[in-house]
Amino acid sequence: QVRVVESGGGSVQAGGSLRLSCTASTLPYGLTLSQVSKAWFRRQAPGKEREEIATIDRGGITRYAESVKGRFTVSQDNAKNALDLQMMALKPEDTAMYYCAVLRSNNGYLYWGQGTQVTVSS
Repeated sequence: QVRVVESGGGSVQAGGSLRLSCTASTLPYGLTLSQVSKAWFRRQAPGKEREEIATIDRGGITRYAESVKGRFTVSQDNAKNALDLQMMALKPEDTAMYYCAVLRSNNGYLYWGQGTQVTVSS
């Protein structure tokens, strides 16, 4: 059973920073996070669609949504088998539940965490 767990959320004032981390246990076929595509999503309000904000593909190529480009950095820590998201210059509109997603298929990502809340106050 694959278990994806996010950590590092919390409350911060505008302009501050936070670092999120995601780990995934026992991926199929003995795969590690570095060998699969993975991403961070966020949902800014209940009922609003989840927004894909940062991805690392199997080749290590990173992509960012325009809303976070230049402020957020996604990286993988191979030693810890973890996916991190460094968030800088946070804005109130970054307030959201942040989710880690792992292993992209033709039907979307297969494994999701439960999310970690980030709240940015003005």
